[in-house]
Amino acid sequence: MRSVVAFICLAQLLSSATARFHPLLPVRDPNCDDPDVEQAAHEIVRYVNDQHHSGYKYRLNQIDKARVYPRRPSGEVYVMEVDMLETTCHVMDRTPLENCTVRQLVEHAVEGDCEASVLKMDGLYTVLNAKCESNPDSAEDVRKVCPDCFLLAPLNNTKVVHAVEASMAAFISQNQTTHYKLLEVSRAQISPLQTSISVEFVIAPTDCGPGGADDPSSCNPLADQYGFCKGTLTEKAGVEDVSVICKFSEPVVPAPQPTPVAAGPDVAVAAKPAIAIVSGPGPVRPAGPVLTHLPHHDLRHSFVGVASLESASGERGAPVGPAPAVPGPGPAAPAIPLCPGRIRHFKV
Repeated sequence: MRSVVAFICLAQLLSSATARFHPLLPVRDPNCDDPDVEQAAHEIVRYVNDQHHSGYKYRLNQIDKARVYPRRPSGEVYVMEVDMLETTCHVMDRTPLENCTVRQLVEHAVEGDCEASVLKMDGLYTVLNAKCESNPDSAEDVRKVCPDCFLLAPLNNTKVVHAVEASMAAFISQNQTTHYKLLEVSRAQISPLQTSISVEFVIAPTDCGPGGADDPSSCNPLADQYGFCKGTLTEKAGVEDVSVICKFSEPVVPAPQPTPVAAGPDVAVAAKPAIAIVSGPGPVRPAGPVLTHLPHHDLRHSFVGVASLESASGERGAPVGPAPAVPGPGPAAPAIPLCPGRIRHFKV
């Protein structure tokens, strides 16, 4: 009996000591526009643009929610909801995101919504997991600000397919230097009277000559060379007028390596590894599960998140999520956090 009592006392002492040296850290509800929260949000946007394989880049518009959980043995996990807006820069365009223009309401804007967890440790932010979707503004809202504006159309609409084919044929007729391959139809809008169609698509020069090959599928797109095209097909009195312009990305050229300097018999020169400085995306990205009956490349289908490799508590197998409530008296309730945060562009 004495041994049992001694064992219980020892367990209580160890538990008390553990509580003193490993206190439960509080959960924080910061303001959505705090600098650290905004930095975590920008990391989410960067991660989404890196993972998104079709369509356009997104920019941060608003931080909806933010909660910070302590992570043992170190670091914090930010659980957030953010709103983003589609830009005019394709995901394969090397234009820096800060130079990409947000697509305006009159262009039938598209909004992206993400829920994500971000680990902050040693001043670095790393996205642990993310779940995203995107939706165009409603046609009714577009009509309120612009009754004559073009509206988004499904990418597999027969008029859209014809407009892309006509635009590509018009471009090739003026650029017969190589064979071009269509990589993606990125966007399509149709005028209210169905007489004019605007399309955006991506092409790439291939390793085939202007005439192509007996089997066009054998023509391979050249690595890291893309043409971002905009075409318009207008029908007037039964006659089609097609205009198209394509902007090509410059191929990435590895930085030249320095010429080694000959050393004398008494001088030792350490060999340096060759370093190639490459910016922007690499070869053609693998095609994702694009649903062409949709009017845009939805983040829900083309964005693939990753499972969390860390947890808010740092304990193996513990999911990232709300921390358990700590019983007992505590400090006075903090002020209500300022969330959602500021709108950077406009509300959709």
